[in-house]
Amino acid sequence: MAEMEKNLSSQRQQKKLQSSQEEEKKNQPTHREIVAKRLGYRGLEVLQNAEYQFPKETQIIIQKLAELISSGDIKEVLDGGQLFALFRSIGINVRMKTKISVEKDGKFVSISDKLRKKSPSTKSD
Repeated sequence: MAEMEKNLSSQRQQKKLQSSQEEEKKNQPTHREIVAKRLGYRGLEVLQNAEYQFPKETQIIIQKLAELISSGDIKEVLDGGQLFALFRSIGINVRMKTKISVEKDGKFVSISDKLRKKSPSTKSD
């Protein structure tokens, strides 16, 4: 009888220990969250494009970046250009959607719209 109570109490302790470990895992930020907190201007945009285009490779890079950030080796904010250069330097060619705008009459207009509106017969002398 005493042995059964001992077994039950040890099982309860194991369950409590497992539940507390699970709660700790839930409270710890993921590798992606660690990296995302350190991203600056357009960094998240580059990261999302990389995750969409190269999911497996990006997961490895996120894991390594999170380790470097957690250890204190990376202290500065990573902007989109730096992250983009990092991906390029290791051979991951992340494609970004680009748009060139020009100012016309105080408004920003897409360069394709501006070129489309110019008629071919108009020449500047």
